[in-house]
Amino acid sequence: MSLNYELPANLTVEKLIANLGASMPIHVTSKQYAIKTYYDSFDWRLYSNGLIGELNRTKTSASFSVIDLEGHTQAALEIVEIPTFADQFQESPLKDILLPVLDVRALLTICTLDYEVIQVNILNADEKTVLRLVFEKHELFSSRLSVQPVKGYDKAIEHFLEFIQPLNLTEIQQPILLSALRLQGRKPKEYSSKFTINLAPDLRADIASKYIYSHLLKTIKANEHGTIANTDSEFLHDFRVAVRRTRSGLSQIKNVLPHKASARFNEFFCWLGQVTTPTRDLDVYLINFADYKTSLPVEMRNDIDPLHDFLVYKHKQAQKQLAKKLRSSKYLSTLAEWEQFLSSPAPKNPTEANAKLAIKDLASRRILKVYKRVIKEGNAITDQSPADALHTLRKTCKKLRYLIEFFQNLYPENQLKPVIKSLKELQEVLGNFQDYEVQEQHLRLFSEEMLALGVHANTFLAMGVLIQTIHERKTTTRRHFAERFTAFKSAHSKSVFTV
Repeated sequence: MSLNYELPANLTVEKLIANLGASMPIHVTSKQYAIKTYYDSFDWRLYSNGLIGELNRTKTSASFSVIDLEGHTQAALEIVEIPTFADQFQESPLKDILLPVLDVRALLTICTLDYEVIQVNILNADEKTVLRLVFEKHELFSSRLSVQPVKGYDKAIEHFLEFIQPLNLTEIQQPILLSALRLQGRKPKEYSSKFTINLAPDLRADIASKYIYSHLLKTIKANEHGTIANTDSEFLHDFRVAVRRTRSGLSQIKNVLPHKASARFNEFFCWLGQVTTPTRDLDVYLINFADYKTSLPVEMRNDIDPLHDFLVYKHKQAQKQLAKKLRSSKYLSTLAEWEQFLSSPAPKNPTEANAKLAIKDLASRRILKVYKRVIKEGNAITDQSPADALHTLRKTCKKLRYLIEFFQNLYPENQLKPVIKSLKELQEVLGNFQDYEVQEQHLRLFSEEMLALGVHANTFLAMGVLIQTIHERKTTTRRHFAERFTAFKSAHSKSVFTV
């Protein structure tokens, strides 16, 4: 494993190499300019897992490496062009690392550095290489040295370390990526889809709600470009979640903002949710397509491929319409007005009934009310209840989940944790049930559309089997509802939010 050092400001690479040459036999094997490009997903999934994606290019070679935060290479692959998605890499240890971490997220360029790389071999008396050194000369940062041992020559490392001891080289504590980002006023993990804010318990409710919506607006704007460009499906997902959270807040944190403004902007975010739904639904079908295919008997799997082509065609149409909507004057002007509204100061004497309440008092009232609605709706569901009853409960659970997320820092974490866990598990069952319900309906509609296009009969047979499989999954999922709902009721949720 290599050792990595940073040279002090008063020691140049040339001076260190000259000192080396005066003390031991060396051979400068190459000296060339290089470009180092860092990659990660928009939400920093590699860095969050202690990894960095790094493409190093010279005139003679190009390789993409995954390194850890200490600079040790975990996997590398000679490659010229970086694929957009992890599943597009050739089969390799590198792909095995990237795929589970990135999942459906695209690899994006984080930053690029120009530097000079000098490779030096230290030789023994027989002129055999016993140690390899790689120097990196950066204009804006301290130069770096990577010491790469050669198998069978352990003493060479010991001698070299003795040689550099008086030179005040320091072991590298952080990747140069962090220094490069600092110059740009950036930092790793600067974007996260997680909703995390801290509210003072006695903050006025109208001011607190604006703070929440401003945080959500940042998420919407951060994902706007990637959604329009269809960079990857998670941009639209995060965009929609922020929109839903905003809508939920406007409808659930009641009587804190002027009624006219609340109603107008709630209508806008409702429209925004509607225009983004077709593309997101098709994203989900395309993400799930591999699972659809493997759920079929082996002899039928290739017959379902025309469905994939059909979904891609539908998705392109829906994406085109979505991009048009997000470039429209309605979207741009209303979002700008929303931003201006949120940045305007709160009135000293608001007329709305709950505006001046302490936010924790209002939060507890609202959460408790929605919690009781969840219990009431859940208790009313039996094995004979229609699917709509579970769908209604699912929507109410979402409202409860968003309220808890908005205000979770106001409650003891040890009390809130089991509540959130049991609510997530209940939502998972309800969400899966609803997804299967919608997928079953849409696949039937897709069959009718594809029939008009003259698709081969074998494809319809395969789709029929797929629809039956999804129906069976839906039935199985529904059987888990009672168990999850009982667990949620027993999580002592009510006591946490009692005012």
